[in-house]
Amino acid sequence: MIHFKKIRWKNLLSTGNAFTEIELNKTNNTLIIGDNGAGKSTILDALTFGLFGKPFRSINKNQLINSINQGNSLVEIEFSVGSKDYVVKRGIKKNLFEIYQDGSLMNQTASGRDYQELLEKTILKLNYKSFTQIVILGSSSFVPFMQLKASDRRTIIEDVLDIEIFSVMNQLLRTRVAQNKEDMGTVDIALGLSKGEKENVEFLIEKLKENKSSQINANKKDIEKHEKAIQDYQKDIDELIRKNKTLNESISDEREVRGKIDSLSDFRRGIEKGINKCEDDMQFYENTSHCDTCEQEIPEEHRDRMIEKFHDKMHELSSGLVSLGHKLNEQKTRLDEIELVTEEYDRNLKEQIGINSHISACKQYIEKVSSQMKEISNMEDDIEDHKKDLEECKEDIRIYTEEKEDLSKQKHLYDLAGNLLKDTGIKARIIKQYLPIINKLINKYLGAMDFYVTFELDEGFNETIKSRHRDEFTYDSFSEGEKMRIDLALLFTWRAVAKLKNSVNTNLLILDEVFDSSLDASGTDEFLKILYDLTHTSGTTTNVFVISHKGEVLYDKFDKTIKFEKQKNFSRIAA
Repeated sequence: MIHFKKIRWKNLLSTGNAFTEIELNKTNNTLIIGDNGAGKSTILDALTFGLFGKPFRSINKNQLINSINQGNSLVEIEFSVGSKDYVVKRGIKKNLFEIYQDGSLMNQTASGRDYQELLEKTILKLNYKSFTQIVILGSSSFVPFMQLKASDRRTIIEDVLDIEIFSVMNQLLRTRVAQNKEDMGTVDIALGLSKGEKENVEFLIEKLKENKSSQINANKKDIEKHEKAIQDYQKDIDELIRKNKTLNESISDEREVRGKIDSLSDFRRGIEKGINKCEDDMQFYENTSHCDTCEQEIPEEHRDRMIEKFHDKMHELSSGLVSLGHKLNEQKTRLDEIELVTEEYDRNLKEQIGINSHISACKQYIEKVSSQMKEISNMEDDIEDHKKDLEECKEDIRIYTEEKEDLSKQKHLYDLAGNLLKDTGIKARIIKQYLPIINKLINKYLGAMDFYVTFELDEGFNETIKSRHRDEFTYDSFSEGEKMRIDLALLFTWRAVAKLKNSVNTNLLILDEVFDSSLDASGTDEFLKILYDLTHTSGTTTNVFVISHKGEVLYDKFDKTIKFEKQKNFSRIAA
């Protein structure tokens, strides 16, 4: 049982920097009154924010901060569960979320989400939806049970019946099913790989046995073929060497020829200069009649003799030049022959280099094949090694097969458990068992409030409402007062079942403005009777807080009255 003891808050909504504190377990029933905006409903937002980190009303969390002080909003809630005492502190600006157990701060190394999960699932064993159905009946943002969708209705009833554990188990089971599926996939892959490897090893062993001798013979023939090619290549090289030796001998006079060409060329240039000199001298005597030095007349006989002399000399030099040209041409022709032989010599050298490359390639290939032959010769050892590999593959297949069988058995058990943990499984059986009790309690409380209808929830949590005359109605077809009676009946039913199951049983019940508009005088009196029975004859202490505007009507009906008022723009409890 959750036994709420105290709540205090500050800088929350209209509350200022001074703590507002309310004892939650001191009186059986307490009336909370005040004008509109005085802050009497702030206790609802303080409770849900402190426990679940969200307001009760349809506002965001930052709207909880007091608009004047703009920060340092804080809620502290004291309660006990069994023999353990707890204090929850939660604040906004500065941000704070702490849980104390028996005076010691509980581990805060976890994330905020995990810390909240610790509070809801381990300590309270109560979530926000269930809290607002079992502890609070409000008129602002409260969503009655009848207005919830089927999945949310199921969540409430599962919490009340303490069967949410089956949903947790189902979630854990889904994780294990997913892991089983993943493991099965891994094993299937490993088994497939092992079988594939086994086939490959078996094929390899057979091939090794079949190909050993044939490979050796083929390699021997291949080596002989390339050795023969090397011999042929070597013969070609020898022939080229012989040819080049002959060619080299045939051009042994290359240096001599080049020397002669250079000498003859120099001699030709000397003769050409002499001819040019004779031509200049002849022109001098042909064109000059007086001496340039003494200015005396040159005799004509002398001039004729000199012209003839230079003419004869020039003829002699020209004849020598022609003879010299013949000799020079002979040497150049010989040089051309030498260059042709040199080109052939170079071609032969290049061919030798190419053939040597072929020989090297052949030798490398022979070396490679010889190495392969050595490996083939050791093939027996390889076959034995592969036989060992084959045995390992067979053992792996055996292990993976057994593991797959175990996982298949595990999957079968998970399937059986999954069927039990489905909404249609064991939870449906428990809900079906309690539905008559739930319906009986609902109708009991409706009758106590003089609302005489037959109300039934089916296994899908859909309602059937019939009058005494068997006319059928829906929840939405009733007036707001009639809807409130149904909501109250459901609230008291959930609390009664929770007490019966000792699931989310708690001392605290808060009713927000349920008297103010929805219940008439007769309904109010009947409702007060239900409250009296709840707080005085139930066998378990229940602390009821009723928030209302009808203070003048209800003042003397409650053990204690708390009045909220506004002073200097801040809410406080009136003295």
